[in-house]
Amino acid sequence: MSFVNELEEKIDKIKQGGKEKYHEANAAKGKLFVRKRLELLFDEDLNIEDAFFANCIDDSLPSDGVVTGIGKINGQNVCVMANDSTVKAGSWGKRTVEKIIRIQETALKLEIPILYLVDSAGARITDQIEMFPGRRGAGRIFHNQIKLSGRVPQVCLLFGPSAAGGAYIPAFCDVVVMVNGNASMYLGSPRMAEKVIGEKVTLEEMGGANMHCTVSGVGDVLVESEEEAISYAIKYLSYFPKNFRSNPPVLNTKGIKQSDKTITDIVPENQNAAFNMFDLIDQIIDEDSFCEIKKKFAPELITGLARLNGNSIGIIANQPRVKGGVLFTDSADKAAKFIQLCDAFNIPLLFLTDVPGFMIGTKVEREGIIRHGAKMLSSMSEATVPKISVIVRKAYGAGLYAMAGPAFDPDCVIAFPNAQIAVMGPEAAVNAVNANKIAELPEEERAAFIKEKQDEYKEEIDVYRLASELVVDDIINPDQLRKELLERYAIYADKNIIFTERKHGVYPV
Repeated sequence: MSFVNELEEKIDKIKQGGKEKYHEANAAKGKLFVRKRLELLFDEDLNIEDAFFANCIDDSLPSDGVVTGIGKINGQNVCVMANDSTVKAGSWGKRTVEKIIRIQETALKLEIPILYLVDSAGARITDQIEMFPGRRGAGRIFHNQIKLSGRVPQVCLLFGPSAAGGAYIPAFCDVVVMVNGNASMYLGSPRMAEKVIGEKVTLEEMGGANMHCTVSGVGDVLVESEEEAISYAIKYLSYFPKNFRSNPPVLNTKGIKQSDKTITDIVPENQNAAFNMFDLIDQIIDEDSFCEIKKKFAPELITGLARLNGNSIGIIANQPRVKGGVLFTDSADKAAKFIQLCDAFNIPLLFLTDVPGFMIGTKVEREGIIRHGAKMLSSMSEATVPKISVIVRKAYGAGLYAMAGPAFDPDCVIAFPNAQIAVMGPEAAVNAVNANKIAELPEEERAAFIKEKQDEYKEEIDVYRLASELVVDDIINPDQLRKELLERYAIYADKNIIFTERKHGVYPV
């Protein structure tokens, strides 16, 4: 039975990964070995590991630096690709690329989610002819990701670098979780930037986790440890079906978080007074069910997954305490992708609206705010899942449109009793219409005149008048919002529409 012993020895050696010094270096950075990561991620262990013996003739390249296989997360089969950074820093060779392509093809055939555990220095320059340019070269990985997008959930856990072309793996995923201090992604390294364009920059400034989760928006979730990243991925997947043909699972959950404040207490009557929208969200959703996405990016808009009576929903909410809840280019992009994500996997949408509109001024015009806003409107308009829009306080200008206003086929628009819908707020409107008149009045008469005109304007946009004109479908007691949503989503669950017939739209990207 010597051949069996030889096999077992070979298996044990491959499972150990690279040299001990690389394990020690990773441990010093707080990084786990790839197989420990998988042990924490999956319910048990990988049920199937494919191409375990890749490049086994070369003892320095166990499994060619990547683990690929299938296991269960939350009881659901999931494909995985995980770099082993103890093997040539997780770099890609010919067989590495082929393994990744094959597990993607498996995910496509089985229509099950796929996770990418990325910790890679990029391509092996010595292998570039074999792994870079061909039909089954590295580019095929990204082609497959694009094909998988919207068919099955794709999640990236970024534990280390994702360099050069490899940075497109996280870019094409639905959600990217980055470990602060270790994770990074960039097309060109700081050393290359200095050499080629003369720019001196640190790794964190160029492509660190904090930068990508707060500035570029390529990262979605910033965590402090690998264990936290893995826990987030497990929770995130619990909101999703295995593919676009299925519905999200329904879980047993608790009721709302107990609070001594009701929604009526939380929302100020003064349209311009700041409040924390998270306090309102807590009074709607099942306790501890909120799973936020892009928390640190464009925080004037909240996006996240939650549960209502165990059912998954996606929430898009203006945050009045950050920049007044005004929409900017980044917040429009943030909303657009999140809406697409939920719509792709049959997760109903809830819009909580308290928006003064889109930002104005030369800075945002040069950033292309019209184009970015159009992206948000496109995604929202095309979404065919149940959509409910709640006017919490105000919906001014194109902000009304962006937050699933009446013209964009929401299943209903609900308003609180003090809600306002208008082209602009009373203060701005009175100034726009009466600026010359106000300037002509004596100083002591201006305040009374302005108040009179603002009161007239408020009567014109009164929510009961809007309900009378069928602009809003219902006006409700704010404290009855959860009950209203539960009833409506239960009915709208049978919604089945096709947005339009065409190959695809021409999007304002």
